[in-house]
Amino acid sequence: MPEGVALGLSSQQLADLLAFLTAPAQREPEFGEPIELFNGVDMTGWTYHLNGSQAMEDVWSVEDGVLRCEGRPAGYIRTEADYTNYELTLEWRFLPERGAGNSGVLMRMTGKDKVWPKSIEAQLMSRNAGDIWNIDRFPMVVDEERTNGRHTRKRLPTNERPFGEWNRYRILLDRGEMTLEVNGAVQNTARWCEEVPGKICLQSEGAYIEFRNIVLRPIVN
Repeated sequence: MPEGVALGLSSQQLADLLAFLTAPAQREPEFGEPIELFNGVDMTGWTYHLNGSQAMEDVWSVEDGVLRCEGRPAGYIRTEADYTNYELTLEWRFLPERGAGNSGVLMRMTGKDKVWPKSIEAQLMSRNAGDIWNIDRFPMVVDEERTNGRHTRKRLPTNERPFGEWNRYRILLDRGEMTLEVNGAVQNTARWCEEVPGKICLQSEGAYIEFRNIVLRPIVN
């Protein structure tokens, strides 16, 4: 690099320049066979952590193919298996009679169970789906202009559907790159996410929420 070319550039701008110069050509991931993380019948493949002495069944239940969360106490269910690179799709909704809610999808969760564990959170708070929360200093790079502390706002106005209707998350974690897609619109991205095997968690965060069709496609190449 010619001497002085970096003068006047912030550390973030220098990082962006380096990322551009070293980024591989854009590619389409090769996916393996889909894995149904939630079988629609029971909690096979999941365990839990809650603040308090409640059993998982006091907070999480399954009925008619839908996973239901009462929201209290705070905590989460998480996969027993670790996953690193994948496409994760799931549907969620809040009910009109229950009102606005809060939850989140945690990815690449590592370390001991606690509220909240080291991970990347794809936000599910009403009208905020597509936001990113960095939990416990997870190594990653986000858009500084939309970031305040650990919180990175989504790019576009909310595109969530009315209470009672199902929303769809598509989360792509491909090596260091992450994309959050809400109801077909890309709402957020992150780069240089630490590539580490980790659990996938669904939060119990103070409000009732329902999930279904939780499917993972591993990236094999």
